[in-house]
Amino acid sequence: MANFLLEVGTEELPASFLSGAIAQWKQLIPQSLKENFLDNDAVEIYGTPRRLAVLIKGLPQQQADREEEVKGPPAKAAFKDGTPTKAAEGFANKQGVDVSALEIRPTDKGDFVFVKKSIKGRSTGEILTEVIPDWIFKLEGKRLMRWSDGDLKFSRPIRTLVALLDDKVLPIEIDNNSEVVKSGNTSRGHRVLHPDDVTFSQPTDYLNSLNSASVVASVETRVNTITQQVQEAAKKHNGYAQIYPDLLEEVVNLVEYPSAVVGNFEPEFLELPPEVITTVMVSHQKYFPVFKAENSQELLPYFITVSNGDPEKSDIIAKGNERVIRARLADGRYFYEKDIKQSLESFLPQLETVTFQEDLGSLRQKVDRICSVADRISKQLNLAPQQQEHIQRAALLCKADLVSSMVYEFPELQGIMGQKYAVKSNEPEAVADAIFEHYLPRGADDILPQTITGRVVAIADRIDTLVSIFGLGMIPTGSSDPFALRRAATAIVNITWDGDLSINLQQLLAETAAEFANTHNKDKAKLVASLEDFFLQRIRTLLQEEKHIDYDLVNAVLGENDPEYTERALQDLLDVRDRALFLQEIRNNGTLDKIYETVNRSTRLAAQGDLDTQQLDPSNLVQPDLFQKSSEESFYHAVVSLIPQTQAAQQQRNYQQLIAGLTEIAPTVSTFFDGPESVLVMDDNPDIKRNRLYLLGLLRNHARVLADFGAIVKNL
Repeated sequence: MANFLLEVGTEELPASFLSGAIAQWKQLIPQSLKENFLDNDAVEIYGTPRRLAVLIKGLPQQQADREEEVKGPPAKAAFKDGTPTKAAEGFANKQGVDVSALEIRPTDKGDFVFVKKSIKGRSTGEILTEVIPDWIFKLEGKRLMRWSDGDLKFSRPIRTLVALLDDKVLPIEIDNNSEVVKSGNTSRGHRVLHPDDVTFSQPTDYLNSLNSASVVASVETRVNTITQQVQEAAKKHNGYAQIYPDLLEEVVNLVEYPSAVVGNFEPEFLELPPEVITTVMVSHQKYFPVFKAENSQELLPYFITVSNGDPEKSDIIAKGNERVIRARLADGRYFYEKDIKQSLESFLPQLETVTFQEDLGSLRQKVDRICSVADRISKQLNLAPQQQEHIQRAALLCKADLVSSMVYEFPELQGIMGQKYAVKSNEPEAVADAIFEHYLPRGADDILPQTITGRVVAIADRIDTLVSIFGLGMIPTGSSDPFALRRAATAIVNITWDGDLSINLQQLLAETAAEFANTHNKDKAKLVASLEDFFLQRIRTLLQEEKHIDYDLVNAVLGENDPEYTERALQDLLDVRDRALFLQEIRNNGTLDKIYETVNRSTRLAAQGDLDTQQLDPSNLVQPDLFQKSSEESFYHAVVSLIPQTQAAQQQRNYQQLIAGLTEIAPTVSTFFDGPESVLVMDDNPDIKRNRLYLLGLLRNHARVLADFGAIVKNL
């Protein structure tokens, strides 16, 4: 068995490209090997800022010989009166066989010509030489560049290429016009610690040889090393280093030989809000902050950087980093002291100078719209007067910090500084917290707002954005969503569910859309319809992907082309969630199976009748004098007994009572369909037929309070 090493040596790669390239190669290379019939024992991907490499172990010396069957033209086109036509001869020539090797076989589409051909396995080296350029230049990334005077594009210029199959160099050239990189068995060590070349005699020497040249090629090893060094460095200063995952991933791909370096700054800077200090460190300087303890928010006047330089010169490196951090913190202190000289409300007039969107006016105008939507939500929730006051105040001030000096310099602090400045301005705690919370969630894994004030303002802000952007016709298509409208709609649903907010989303969208349509002379009905469809898609996705509800049960609660269920879902997001979760629960515990046959069969047959789906009471509808079998009378009384349980389910969202009732009457309905007392629903007598369809329709309607059982698939 053979081993193979490919290393692409480059100028310093961006950390984001390196991370993505490694992930792509983990998919691309194994798939390429499989397509070329090259079995292997392991594919190991490595990467540093100056190289991207793959080590493949356990390759065969060549492909195994194999047989392939190839389908050719239709038999009637290949042969005429038993004689091969030009179509047959052309197919045989293309496959490298004699016409006599062709076989005729029947298929679903008629008789076709086939050929079996033996393919001798090619050498592994020959195949790798062909596919390697694709491995390199099929990598995707942002802002790929050309270099030299050629047309090749990569993240950074390619300078060296190692292609080693056991002890043999595969002949590969990267021809970029006047600059040609030829493969060899030589790479480069660390730029500072080992500037000499590194030669590999065997692919399996790769990691050890680079380690000797002060290069840690394994990403996993660098992650562990950095984590351990950073925590040990913090511990020496009686602190705890917060390892932020995104920062760690970036730093890992910025260094080849990591070493932790501790720096310090003047303790008086700790008077700044901790979020300012950590933002300067983490987002701008790529430093790890040091806290007093693991779960503490109290910072110590230290920071830890991960150097790619000479560890013996750590003191010099630390002093350089300290000069930078002091300057940045001094800027932060200046901005902070300048901002708190005025109240948060005093920033509002400046919002008039900031455009939200060209056709939607300024941020100040957006704030007014947020206040209007927040008022609608407050009234729907019937909140106490003081809560409504806090909501209006928070809505008014929620964007004020965007024009502060601090947020202008550090945009990541939006909302955070608004909360700090609100406290400094003696705003109520509920208002200050809501200013921060209304931006939540900021990403897929972020927390949700936890106060009623924060929840309402967060929803109001997103409703305004959705209605306004949709109103301009800028609806997300494909992967294009510049205003993050999908994320906004998802957040609205999640915040509503998390806070158990009884919001009528349909009404809220209609009222907000009407205001927009009147102001901008737009079609309200069209706008509302597009928004409702958009939200239904988000609800469907959340139920399936986050709540793990089976697709057919989601269809059952949202309805398939059923306006009644669509309206119900948008009018009560809590109810659609609860019904979906309950359906999944009774499927998992087997209860659904007990009623599925009877309810589903009744639902399908009832569709042939004309009973209104809201009708639950058989009185003045079903005519007992038309009953011909005892099963009909039993069915009738069963439906009557079901009414109080269904009404309780409607009023209290206690669907367990409804299911208990449906389970209890299931044997009665089964007798109606099967057995000696069964009836033919589609009787020749139209009155009897209608009477029986009414019974089925009533049962369907009771079940519809929970879901459309016609959409549920048996034993999914």
